[in-house]
Amino acid sequence: MTIIRWHKRPMMSGMLDDMFERNFNTGFERNCGCVPATNILENEENFEIQLAVPGMKKEDFNMEVEDGVLSVVFQKKEEDKEKQQGEYLRREFDMDEFTRSFSIPKTADADNIKAKYENGILFITVPKIDKARLSKQIKIT
Repeated sequence: MTIIRWHKRPMMSGMLDDMFERNFNTGFERNCGCVPATNILENEENFEIQLAVPGMKKEDFNMEVEDGVLSVVFQKKEEDKEKQQGEYLRREFDMDEFTRSFSIPKTADADNIKAKYENGILFITVPKIDKARLSKQIKIT
């Protein structure tokens, strides 16, 4: 399984990130505002993708599979954006939106992908196709 990296960041954010990193380096700056950290596990039955997305709502996620690519899209609803109390001086753990894409192998059963959001982690289970179903005997007549 291959991770396809893609994120939206303003062109100037690199310079600002570098400035903050020099002055306030805590080790988390490179992960903030981009895409969530991801673990990918594989066993005999399936692949499991784990995205670290604490504080989000499962309703804000959309997932789709197209042409062998699983895309996870997060977009915060407008009413959630308006609920802030006060003005932030520094904000590191809020994500406005992201898209994370994964190339799934031919051995994956794209029709039976399941997802659950629990304790700040989005768990995506991609079952594998039974090896017997991958090949097909052709009878010669």
